[in-house]
Amino acid sequence: MKVGSPADKPPVAPVATGRAAPGDAPAKAVAAAGAPAEPSAQVELSSTAAALLSGVGGSSAEFDADKVARISQAIDSGTFKVNAEAIADKLIANAQELLNKGSR
Repeated sequence: MKVGSPADKPPVAPVATGRAAPGDAPAKAVAAAGAPAEPSAQVELSSTAAALLSGVGGSSAEFDADKVARISQAIDSGTFKVNAEAIADKLIANAQELLNKGSR
C-alpha cells in the first residue's frame, strides 16, 4: 500500500507502443515532434470526492510519519499483527454513519 495524496503523484503520460494503426501516420508525426497530445477523456469529481481531497469534514491530509515508519518496519520484519476485531468494529461504525447520513 502506498501512502500519499493523489495531488502528490506526477501526471501519467501516454506511452507509445510503436505499433501503427492504419491512418496513424499524421498522429505519429505529431507525437514525434513533441506536441502535447489532446486529452481523450474528461473527469469531474463529485462534491464528496472534492471534499475528501481538500480535507474538509474533519479529515486531514496530514499523517504521522513516525507511525507509518513503525508500521512499515513491523510489516517488513513480519511482526505486524492485524486486529481483526478493531477493523470489524470500525467498518460497522463507518457503515452506520453512512446509513445515517443517507436517511437525513
